[in-house]
Amino acid sequence: MATPAEEELAMSGQASDARPNPDQLLQRIQQEEAHSQRGKLKIFFGASPGVGKTYAMLQAARRLREQGIDVVVGLVETHGRQETAALLEGLEQLPLKEVSYRERTLREFDLDAALARRPALILVDELAHSNAPGSRHPKRWQDIEELLDAGINVLTTINVQHLESLNDVVGGLTGIRVWETVTDRMFDQADEVVLVDLPPDELLQRLKEGKVYLPEQAERAIENFFRKGNLIALRELALRRTADRVDDQREHYQQLTGGPSLSTREALLVCIGPEPGEEGLVRAASRLANKLDAEWHALYVETPALQRLPEARRRAILGTLKLAQDLGAQTATQAAADIASAILAYAHQHRLGQVVVGRRRPGRWRFFRRALAEQLAQQAPKLDLLALARTDAPQRLPAQSAGVNVEDRTAQAAALWQAYGVTLLACVGTALATTPLLPYLDLTNIAMLFLLGVVGVAVRYGRGPAVLAAIVNVLAFDFFFVHPRFSFAVGDVQYLMTFAVMLIVGLVVGQLTARYRYQAQVSGAREQRARHLYQMSRDLSGALTVEQMIEISERSVEASFRVKARLLLPDDRDRFQPLPPQPGQLKVDVAITQWSFDRNEAAGLGTDTLPGSSVLYLPLKAPLRMRGVLAVAPEQRRLVLIPEQRRLLDTFAALIAIALERVHFVDVARDTLVKIEGERQRNSLLAALSHDLRTPLTGLIGLTETLALDLAAEESPHQDALADIREQAVRMALLADNLLDMARLQTGGIRLRQDWQSLEEILDSALQLLEQPLRLHPVHLALDPKLPLLYCDGALMERVLVNLLENAAKYTPPGTAIGVTATAAAQQVRIDVWDEGPGLPAGREQALFAKFSRGQAESAALGVGLGLAICQAVVEAHGGQIQAANRPGGGASFLVTLPLAELPPVDSEAEAADIPASTS
Repeated sequence: MATPAEEELAMSGQASDARPNPDQLLQRIQQEEAHSQRGKLKIFFGASPGVGKTYAMLQAARRLREQGIDVVVGLVETHGRQETAALLEGLEQLPLKEVSYRERTLREFDLDAALARRPALILVDELAHSNAPGSRHPKRWQDIEELLDAGINVLTTINVQHLESLNDVVGGLTGIRVWETVTDRMFDQADEVVLVDLPPDELLQRLKEGKVYLPEQAERAIENFFRKGNLIALRELALRRTADRVDDQREHYQQLTGGPSLSTREALLVCIGPEPGEEGLVRAASRLANKLDAEWHALYVETPALQRLPEARRRAILGTLKLAQDLGAQTATQAAADIASAILAYAHQHRLGQVVVGRRRPGRWRFFRRALAEQLAQQAPKLDLLALARTDAPQRLPAQSAGVNVEDRTAQAAALWQAYGVTLLACVGTALATTPLLPYLDLTNIAMLFLLGVVGVAVRYGRGPAVLAAIVNVLAFDFFFVHPRFSFAVGDVQYLMTFAVMLIVGLVVGQLTARYRYQAQVSGAREQRARHLYQMSRDLSGALTVEQMIEISERSVEASFRVKARLLLPDDRDRFQPLPPQPGQLKVDVAITQWSFDRNEAAGLGTDTLPGSSVLYLPLKAPLRMRGVLAVAPEQRRLVLIPEQRRLLDTFAALIAIALERVHFVDVARDTLVKIEGERQRNSLLAALSHDLRTPLTGLIGLTETLALDLAAEESPHQDALADIREQAVRMALLADNLLDMARLQTGGIRLRQDWQSLEEILDSALQLLEQPLRLHPVHLALDPKLPLLYCDGALMERVLVNLLENAAKYTPPGTAIGVTATAAAQQVRIDVWDEGPGLPAGREQALFAKFSRGQAESAALGVGLGLAICQAVVEAHGGQIQAANRPGGGASFLVTLPLAELPPVDSEAEAADIPASTS
């Protein structure tokens, strides 16, 4: 039995295990924060057209508008239904955008107008709609994603047959293929899904009454898509899909609340091949992964034989990989000679316990070729294998498949014919070279020379030319060397064995040589990519300027991917400016560049945003912020669609972004060091000058006051000149005080000697000190009689008023009024120092508080621009604020706001005098 201590330890261990993971909590908080800033998506989901999705959406919109919500209709398809059109009355509708396509004008949803209008809620019907060519996004659901990212709530509609994972199932049930689809990720991430259900009999009745389509259209629909059996099957699919979503929500809620989960996560690997019908295999794997709540991968293994596939087939394979990625899979391609070994290695590396393969169709060569599932079962008996049937539906080629490179195909065909031609010449040369050796060598040795020629051809040109060389060399050996010569007849039966061995050896050597040659090419390509990545990292680490970064990045990307590249950087306002066209450089679209930078999403070729563009735009996301955009235009459009190539290109972009951020902070650090050193030297100089100037100026002011008394007694005519000398000396003394104060502020900050002070006394002392500078200006004082005492440093507050009043006297013409107004309200004192002069420079009011900043750089007024900086530092040290502004009637105003402290309790007179109370 366990001891009490052991039981307590076990209980504590269980308690610690039950505690939530801090990383998971942080990730959950970040996801919730990002989700709170994103708009909410509500989908009205139905089994087929005509069930009332748009009608229900409009009813919900009208209810929300009655609650005061800003509702706008972006696009609603009424299909001529009067009751649906009636619900649009009174709702604001955005005008549709007209797009010209093939001499037709199409009306589409205007995404830019919706973003500019930015309502609280927008209605966008038909989520699965395909936009007209030339639109920003090929699909409407991508437009809605951009609206959601902008924080706009969206209401939309969709039918079950438009879900990508159910597309082939619906096609098999109804016999009609639907090409407009939506990824299940969009459906699953919706905040709310409302099932709009209608029994099949009622829907058919609505069709007959013309409430769904026009009468002639309704008859065709009932005969084809709207058969009762189809409607029942579609209704079942819609109900099941909605139930799966509710089950996912329950599982998610249990995870958030810490409750037990009823499902265990597994991992799937679906193997994609070159056969038709792989799209159905991917959709089936997606549905299976959703049911199991499992992570899943999609893998395509390319063998040397598959490299000879037509370009259209290879593009179709990439399109299937793109479909798997859209459905939520992690996609990958690998080059290997043995497909089964490559699949098992990938599954082991990623810990995938279930492998999904397509079941092979019966064929005449089944006896000689084992199915992939059989190979996997033999090599990995413990692996779970699922062999699913492939659909016979034609594969959809990706949008980029239209642009097949005819020049490349012509070049490849020319190279192939050249290889076969050289092979024939090599066989003829071997026969001619060995003919003189017949009297000296046995036929066995001559046969070895022919085999050597087969090996040489296999090493140089691969499998096909090696097979041709083996056959031609056997025939040449028989014709020229075997008795009877110059005929294909064989005098000795044993030569038949020689021929068979030569042919078999030639074929096997050619096969093995081609396989190892292919593996060498794959290894060389990997080594080349790694070398390019290393070289770019090394070069970027040594770059010190942005210009070097641009040159290195463009050169490295172009050499590694056979593309044209251009690195684009924003200005100080994060805006991209049009670049002048230069010969040999890639032409880029500034609008697409700005969109990719602002949204941190790739755009252009091979993406969901403007896929028709020939240029791929990759945002450069550094750890702290966006740094720019990398634009690349590949020579072959297919190259950027390969998952490994795209991931490698993303790696290059990440390295460039980090390097740009490093250079940015190097510049920031250098500028900061220069500023710090400059401030240190300036403060040292200011401290030295202020100490050296203060003493003689103080003595000079004292001497002028003494001399003024003597000249007044003598009634000397030089009294005015002496007054001017004293005024300039006082001004120089104030300047020296400002220099000394600023040096002290920069070195050790401000030490306040606070006490209860009267604002009237502080202001009176400042006016006496500025008697001479203010003698030509009428001064107006308006102090609140009930102004309380200030808890402040009297000397420093006097310096604030002196600097503000001196500024007013310095920058206003003689005779201009200067005033001080002080009021107390809301636990603070407001001191306004104003004048009726020319005012402050427009737009630079707050910039005047910077050190060495002056209102007029070329002004003849004395000063170095430190007074206002000192005022701001002193006021903020007291917990207050100072602001500058132009007065509506003309002139400048400096408003100082200081907090009021609670007055201490006042003692009685008896307690203050410490006299005991008398008694009678």
